[in-house]
Order: sequence, then structure tokens, then C-alpha cells
Amino acid sequence: MKRITVNKNDADQRVDKFLTKFLNNAPMSVIYKAIRKKRVKLNGKRCEISTRLKEGDILELYINDEFFEAKEDERDFLKITPELDIVYEDENIMLVNKKQGVIVHSDEKESFNTLINHILAYLHINNEYDPDNEHSFRPSLCNRIDRNTSGIVIAAKTAAALNTMNEKIKNNEIQKYYLCIALGKFKNKKGILRDYLIKDADENTVKVYKDKRPGAKEIITEYRVLKETDKLSLLEVHLITGRTHQIRAHLASIGHPLLGDTKYARLTDMPIKSRKQYLCSYKTYFDKTEEENPLSYLEGKTFQIKNPVILSDFEKFSTL
Repeated sequence: MKRITVNKNDADQRVDKFLTKFLNNAPMSVIYKAIRKKRVKLNGKRCEISTRLKEGDILELYINDEFFEAKEDERDFLKITPELDIVYEDENIMLVNKKQGVIVHSDEKESFNTLINHILAYLHINNEYDPDNEHSFRPSLCNRIDRNTSGIVIAAKTAAALNTMNEKIKNNEIQKYYLCIALGKFKNKKGILRDYLIKDADENTVKVYKDKRPGAKEIITEYRVLKETDKLSLLEVHLITGRTHQIRAHLASIGHPLLGDTKYARLTDMPIKSRKQYLCSYKTYFDKTEEENPLSYLEGKTFQIKNPVILSDFEKFSTL
């Protein structure tokens, strides 16, 4: 039997949702059977699947020890010396400037040197996260950007902050601005593009269409030209919707792919033979809302990377 005291980050979860996170190796069938067979007790009594936990509750789990074993890579972050460029930090969230080439979460190619592992290592060193004291919560990323895109990624340090950020992103209350270098000169120096996007999961690409069709999602991209040469344009782009590869595919669809983005243009089309993708999420704005929430103190504030490298990159290309 294992006894757990519900902490602040565990509270307000359904019992079944908590157990899916706490019991790493237990399938849902085992969890539901344990609850049904009264092998899960809450404050000494039987509980239901949908019962919500409160801070200070005592859970007793009469479940085989094999289901409590941690996954092998869960503590890989303890081996990392964190390297982070922190744009903003408080007790609830962090805004980190991710370098180009760094992946945010593990994938089939990389599971160790990830942004989230560097963040976990940093918080552990600063005594803000201890996996031994958490049952169901790990500091988590609230948004993600491509491996070859640099810029701001938001991480939540607490469950309340994570839930709030997820809700704000869902409600489009976090405004993201990008800098990018696109091929060619724009006829219209500013504008709003409205089209439809379909994702091809097998190819990890998207296609943009002018007309709505089955499976398509609307995309809205606002842009303005900041500087230009004969062959290149420096843009600020505001993502009004946030879809996979939206900026890359949307600009490519109007004949202005990103410099270095060989997924949506050919390398032979590039005036500079570089595989570096010139796209940076450089500014984040927190919209004001009427309802109070744990992150209300951030509303109306803008966070921005100082001296983004992409600006100096564009200056190097000024003769093109």
C-alpha cells in the first residue's frame, strides 16, 4: 500500500486523471478497476472516478508495486547543466529564448538535450522543483516552436499557472510576434492574409488553400515590412491564428518563402545557400481580460528579446 498526501499542484484534479500521471506504468483499465474494486481510498473511504482532490487529502493505493516505477528518462534532466537565455521569470512562469536547433520536447532523434530538460534542471538547481515532492505535476511548456525557429517559449512552474496559460492560449489571449526574413520584395508593405490550411501528418508539412475544404482550418497572418533589399524582406509577423508551420507555409503560398526554409522552397531558389531558417518569435503580449486569474498581474505587459540575432543577420544581407 502506498499513502499519498495531495499537495497544491495535485489539487482540483479528478482522481482518475491524477492516477494516470502518478502511475506511470499503469494502463487505464488497471486504474479504473482499482477504483471500482475499492483499492483506491480517499481519506479512508471509497471514492469515485470523478471525485476531485483537495489539498491535504490522503490517498491510499492498494496497487502492485510495478505500477509505481518511474520511466527511465524521467530524471535525465538531473544530468544536465542548464543553459538558458531567460527573457522573464517569476514564481509562476518563465519566458525563455530558445536557440535555433534546440528541440522543445523529446522526439525520435533527441530525448536528452531538450529545452524542457534544461528548464527542469534549472528549476531543480534553484530548489523550485523536486520530483520527489511532486506526485502528478512537472513544470511544463505552454507553447512550442519548431526546432529551427528561435525565440520565446513560455514554461509554467505550477499547475495553476499551467492551467491558466492553457486557457489563455486557447482563448487567443497571448499575442505572438515574429521577425523573419522572406525572399523577394513585397508589393504590399503590410497586410492581413486569410486562407485555409491542411496538415499532412505523414510528410510533416502543411498546404495552404484559398478556398475552404474538408479538414481545413482557417489561418490569419498579419505582416508588415520593416526593411528590404532587392532580394530580401525583413518582416514583423503577428500570428492571429496559430497553426502548424503557419508563417512558413502562408508566406510561401504568396511567393515569399522564408530564407533558409527548404521545406517550403528549394535551396536553389535561395540567394544565400544557407540551411538556417530565419524565423524568430521575438515578442509576446498578454491581453487584458475581465476575469481575475493567477496570472492577471501579467496582463497588458509585453516581453521582448533584446537585440534578436535575426536583425544583425539581415544587416549582413543589405547588399543583396
